[in-house]
Amino acid sequence: MLGNNRGKKIEKYTSDYVVFDLETTGISSTYDEVIEISGVKVRNRQVVDEFTSLVNPGRSIPYGASQVNGITDAMVMSAPSFGDVLGKFFEFLGDDVLVGHNIHNFDMRFIYRDAERFYGKVPENDYIDTLSVARNYLPQLSHYRLVDLASFYHISVRGAHRALNDCRMNQQVFEHLAKEMEGTQSGNTKLKLCLRCGQPMKKRNGRYGEFWGCSGYPNCRYTENI
Repeated sequence: MLGNNRGKKIEKYTSDYVVFDLETTGISSTYDEVIEISGVKVRNRQVVDEFTSLVNPGRSIPYGASQVNGITDAMVMSAPSFGDVLGKFFEFLGDDVLVGHNIHNFDMRFIYRDAERFYGKVPENDYIDTLSVARNYLPQLSHYRLVDLASFYHISVRGAHRALNDCRMNQQVFEHLAKEMEGTQSGNTKLKLCLRCGQPMKKRNGRYGEFWGCSGYPNCRYTENI
């Protein structure tokens, strides 16, 4: 759903969602371009549909990017522009919550930038970053790449770094993380949750010492004394 307000980053499970992933010419949301976008639609924890498209970025793909994702200039030569593909992806997305790995600091920046560029509006869908969820609920891990989480849950990492394969992988990871959030897997103790919005509470330092603050700040400002 496109509008004038960006969606919020949330951290609570929903059984209906769209996992998405981008492949790009580089890591800069200022200078680089999208070369692939994919999505996996989930209803009641089950995959019901998929979306994927290569994108012609209108420029040469750097060698380093091709080494990571395997996408070459020849592969995108006849692909549509992102302006055409992004609109179709938004139709596929609808009003669903977005799920992705490291999307808060990476993918959403490209999505917001290009939605404003092509349509003058941004997606208002809330989103869940599985990187953030994993860091909160799996503190025993030393690395949190998507392939690290997949390996931890014994999920195949074959085809990693192509958008659709990463979506399929992350969908399975997210369902495992849902059990961590419910405190039923890996022997983890349930986190302290915000009584107002249900997101994890974190210890913070304030003027008068430590206190519990909602991880959804600034959208949720609920606090508790320690």
